[in-house]
Amino acid sequence: MTTPTADLSAAGVSIWLDDLSRERLNSGGFKRLIEDLDVVGVTTNPSIFAAALKNGDSYATQVGALAEAGADVDQAVFDITTHDVAQACDLFAAEAKRTDGADGRVSIEVDPRLSRDTAGTIAEAKRLHAKVQRTNVLIKIPATVEGLEAITATLAAGISVNVTLIFSLDRYRAVINAYMLGIEQARENGHDLSKIQSVASFFVSRVDAEIDKRLDAIGSDEATALKGKAGVANARLAYRIFEEQFATERWQVLKDAGANAQRPLWASTGVKDPNLPDTLYVAGLVAPDVVNTMPEKTLDAMADHGVVEGDTITATYDASNEVLDTLDTLGVSYSEVVDQLETEGLDKFVTSWSELLETVQTALDAAKA
Repeated sequence: MTTPTADLSAAGVSIWLDDLSRERLNSGGFKRLIEDLDVVGVTTNPSIFAAALKNGDSYATQVGALAEAGADVDQAVFDITTHDVAQACDLFAAEAKRTDGADGRVSIEVDPRLSRDTAGTIAEAKRLHAKVQRTNVLIKIPATVEGLEAITATLAAGISVNVTLIFSLDRYRAVINAYMLGIEQARENGHDLSKIQSVASFFVSRVDAEIDKRLDAIGSDEATALKGKAGVANARLAYRIFEEQFATERWQVLKDAGANAQRPLWASTGVKDPNLPDTLYVAGLVAPDVVNTMPEKTLDAMADHGVVEGDTITATYDASNEVLDTLDTLGVSYSEVVDQLETEGLDKFVTSWSELLETVQTALDAAKA
């Protein structure tokens, strides 16, 4: 007997948890996830850290020390988050070694207030990497237009990158180009390409949330029939781009030099519509060489009743194109949706970061009182 998560791993999907807290690290809670649910990596974002700091008291000692040292709130957030990520990197070090660095990865995000600041993003990425000091850390950089150059420069410095907040197929192509440019420059800079890893985080459920709202407004039978289909179709077509771009002559040259392909990562995989299957964005996106980062609720649902039917992507390209084409005929603008989602995604990150700063400032003030 195998389990759904073991079947998922066997089908080529790396399971990463989209959550991190000091309580989870200190309690040994990751042990169950690693041993029983096949978790081989972790992603974080400002919302996750904000929730962790609000809901736990395991940060009190460090906050007290930071307050006594006179740290300001930005430095405190930097020290607290990098501490947790470094500890998680140590926890997953054996998995990183077993997979030659492909898995066992822990992501930490550049301050989202820098998302439109190329130079600031590059500097902060290098600062985070130097602070964590773990070979299995991934630095998360949003795939804004300004972020593309920062992605290239960070990779060129030999630093592994998680490219986040990708919604559109065109932007995904630009991300792959930025990755290959970075690897080409890393080779010129004398870095060991085999040590550099990257994932491209393609967001799924948010696409359905926005498009389904527009389909509801249309209200026709044809529109209703498309609900819950755009997110998966979009991601499946992204995988086709992955297959095409990493079969080019340009990539073969880099592969021969020891480079690793930048794997697609399915993000935003928690189902927001209760009328849709709660494992939709996992079971529907199975193919070799992908990562799926799941909130714990989605992970538990997959472990409990998920069904893995092998590759659910590569035979669907025509049908996936038809979904997007039909949306266009109904008047749902793909470009408008993805542009809106990027803007909203950045705004949400900044809002969460502000909440994180406020939470830490309150804790610092209490420690000084």
